[in-house]
Amino acid sequence: MFSRRYLALWCACVLLAASLTLAATRHLSWLWAIVPLALVALGLFDLLQKRHAILRNYPLWGHLRFLFEFIRPEIRQYFVEDDTDEKPFSRVQRSIVYQRSKNEVDSRPYGTELDVKAVAHEWISHSLAPTRLNGHDFRIIVGPDRPQPYSLSIFNVSAMSFGSLSANAIMALNLGAKKGNFAHDTGEGSMSKYHRKHGGDIIWEIASGYFGCRNDDGTFNPDKFAKQALEPQVKMIEIKLSQGAKPGHGGVLPAAKITAEIAETRGVPMGRDCISPATHSEFSTPRGLLEFVERLRQLSGGKPTGFKLCIGHPWEFFGIAKAMLETGILPDFIVVDGAEGGTGAAPLEFTDHVGVPLQEGLLLVHNTLVGIGLRSKIRIGASGKMITAFDIAKTLAIGADWVNAARGFMFAVGCIQAQTCHTGRCPTGVATQDEVRQRALNVPDKSDRVFSFHHNTLRALQEIVQAAGLRHPGDLRAHHIVRRVSSHEVRLMSELLKYLEPGDLLAGKYHYTLYEKWWPLARSDSFAALGVDEAVPAR
Repeated sequence: MFSRRYLALWCACVLLAASLTLAATRHLSWLWAIVPLALVALGLFDLLQKRHAILRNYPLWGHLRFLFEFIRPEIRQYFVEDDTDEKPFSRVQRSIVYQRSKNEVDSRPYGTELDVKAVAHEWISHSLAPTRLNGHDFRIIVGPDRPQPYSLSIFNVSAMSFGSLSANAIMALNLGAKKGNFAHDTGEGSMSKYHRKHGGDIIWEIASGYFGCRNDDGTFNPDKFAKQALEPQVKMIEIKLSQGAKPGHGGVLPAAKITAEIAETRGVPMGRDCISPATHSEFSTPRGLLEFVERLRQLSGGKPTGFKLCIGHPWEFFGIAKAMLETGILPDFIVVDGAEGGTGAAPLEFTDHVGVPLQEGLLLVHNTLVGIGLRSKIRIGASGKMITAFDIAKTLAIGADWVNAARGFMFAVGCIQAQTCHTGRCPTGVATQDEVRQRALNVPDKSDRVFSFHHNTLRALQEIVQAAGLRHPGDLRAHHIVRRVSSHEVRLMSELLKYLEPGDLLAGKYHYTLYEKWWPLARSDSFAALGVDEAVPAR
């Protein structure tokens, strides 16, 4: 309680005590105690209220932030917002999340804040014959031929683990998903009791550490997996091959950050670093991956099972595609994680320079499945800085069936991008295991905001789809999106991106260099390419 976070309140208490003492000895008028009394009363109110996490964690101090918000945007953008996000207009996007999560009007006067003449500005073409849709609960069926198919919302919570996020943040996300009937990805940290408490739909992510279903030596334990995977709350199983934040890296949760609850959830010992290896121990080839997919599908009782990856070497995914053709084993879904995504901490070089961005990765996966005639049998999800309804519309137009969002939902539960996640001193209780700090995050209130953000974003998507003259977001195609490519030229996305026709790869029609060079060299029995040394010119 003597943390520096409460320094302002303690100073007010000291000032009040001094004022009362001086007044009692008649050295001051009693009126001098009014101001410190008011400050103490306000500080106590901040501690007891449950709506604002910042005020609860920073009584009195926290009002400075809301003062800057009140006089926005002229001063707020200089004192509150950071400029560390490499994607432009992030301030506008954060404002959209806050407004929609609070059910505030997100319209604004005086036109766009974007530079519509800027190169790379994008927009969606509207129709002179707009449609009128009955609702915005847009859904797709994943694994329609499986024993337990899942009706999935096209907008869901992306993978964020318990351990990275606090217990209260996990509960708020899951309760919000329950209220809105959408899915909550566990992240690789396994399914905790906080995921289970409110019963929201779960996508259980299984990564290389096999947390929640591992033996003591870190290998996969099928019995532990089946026990949890058969729970009705688990709707889909997702094998994580890599993530956008740090593809090919793996991870470490230091021993100092592992609490008893995290150790129990992940199945790891206390007092030792929690290691997520860079590779899986259950398979080492494309064929092995698909066999593992089928194994988990059977152990889970036939629930939709797939994998998530950030695209790297193209021949590796081509090898997976060839393994699908040769074995007949198909994942029910593939989630493409863009390199620009990732709410978790990662080395700077990985954040900025490793992995394929979402647009290119998504296009490669979509095109490959189309080219081998399997696109209609495999659903594609996408994640990587999904904030607005336009972000969703553009991603669906490129080739996805649904999208996942991480930072948008983090904003909804109170994240202010203080960028102190790795320190355990998150000011809003979102990314910390400190019981006092996370106590400030009120689960019922924040779950309402999670629900509202999802609800209002899909309602905005409905309005975009209607304006485009379409009947469903799944009708969006690349020709609906327009991009300014120079100061005097605009192009349809369908003219900028190259698409294959069904069966092209099977017929040897490669159309462009990427497939012509690497498809013939991809192998189903190895992630390495045949003769790759010969394919790469010598220096």
